[in-house]
Amino acid sequence: MALIVQKFGGSSVEDAEGVKRVAKRIVDTRRAGNDVVCVVSAMGDTTDELLDLATEVVPTLPTGGREMDMLLTAGERISMALLAMAIKSLGADALSFTGSQAGMLTDARHGAAKIVSVTPGRVAEAVERGQIAIVQGFAGFNKVTGDITTLGRGGSDTTAVALAAALNADVCEIYTDVDGVFTADPRIVPLARKIDLVTSEEMLELASAGAKVLHIRSVEYARRHGVTLHVRSSFTSATGTTVVQNREETDVEEAIITGVASDLSEAKITVAGVPDVPGKAASIFKVVAKAQGNVDMIVQNVSTIETGRTDISFTLPKADARQVIEALESEKAELAFESIRHDDQIGKIALVGGGMRTNVGVSATLFEALSNAGINLEMISTSEIRISVVTRADQVADAVKVIHSAFGLDNEEAAVVHAGTGR
Repeated sequence: MALIVQKFGGSSVEDAEGVKRVAKRIVDTRRAGNDVVCVVSAMGDTTDELLDLATEVVPTLPTGGREMDMLLTAGERISMALLAMAIKSLGADALSFTGSQAGMLTDARHGAAKIVSVTPGRVAEAVERGQIAIVQGFAGFNKVTGDITTLGRGGSDTTAVALAAALNADVCEIYTDVDGVFTADPRIVPLARKIDLVTSEEMLELASAGAKVLHIRSVEYARRHGVTLHVRSSFTSATGTTVVQNREETDVEEAIITGVASDLSEAKITVAGVPDVPGKAASIFKVVAKAQGNVDMIVQNVSTIETGRTDISFTLPKADARQVIEALESEKAELAFESIRHDDQIGKIALVGGGMRTNVGVSATLFEALSNAGINLEMISTSEIRISVVTRADQVADAVKVIHSAFGLDNEEAAVVHAGTGR
């Protein structure tokens, strides 16, 4: 008998029919002889609807905060209760648990809490009694303040992986509205191919570059704790994609290119006219860090001989830009830069593949494909298995398509997207 943790996203339980379909899949897994723990997200667009409602009530309400967490966790509580009811109607026994009841202990940061420890005693007891445990995704509990917290966007993935690690589960199945991890977002590239096997290193790069099928925090947690992930569709019985810790676990040959990911959620800030002296970059990024700016790519231009000054550009989430700019402006005299430019009409594309380590010509093929398509690049960043570029936001979709084709990743048939969001 295996212990399987299953996670179902909002698109899988977007309505009553979806809840019943998910309940049947869970019960079928249980009747096949497996112990099952299920983590569920809020139904459909419930979280966004709650955010919109809060803004209508208090237009200036800041993101995060205790009351916002209390509001947003209502969505997952609705899902877990309805799913438990649906499972019971099929003749199986189920018990639902909030994040705090499931032992998801976090720090005190509201809106983006980090997991401190997981003590799923009540969940384990329910499983031992033969019950199916349904756990609220996205939510945790801080023991010091006694308050409910939320893990941020994609937090249900992290909840599932954390429970799988704490319960020593055989596998953590992440159910979504596509058939697995694809070589590109099938909504952008209809001919994207499903990947049967991907390493956690490759998956981390894809997730950090914008691939939405798995949240980066869940992949990091799975890699750190040795949890095997299996990405599957909740709408079909397709095998899906297995995320392994390293390629040595299988006999499958490593592909040169695993996939192409894109991200439209970042902005670019350029600090212009920075004195080109040792320590200035450090001073700038200390201010950025203090303002909670999560920096991604960084490019520093060569300074001009005449002025002895340079420009430093970096990307970060759009939501972080305002407070970072304000923090830099407040330290302008000390940092001695000339001006700040903000650009939120950019997009990032990343080409990922473990085979890049041992194959030449990848960069040449990438840049030639983009050049032939008339797509100009503003920033470039590389690692052993990734090349990332920044271009204009309205050119991202075209860039992904031409890169995907240039590396022979196109499939003969179009991929199927069963719902609408990929989560």
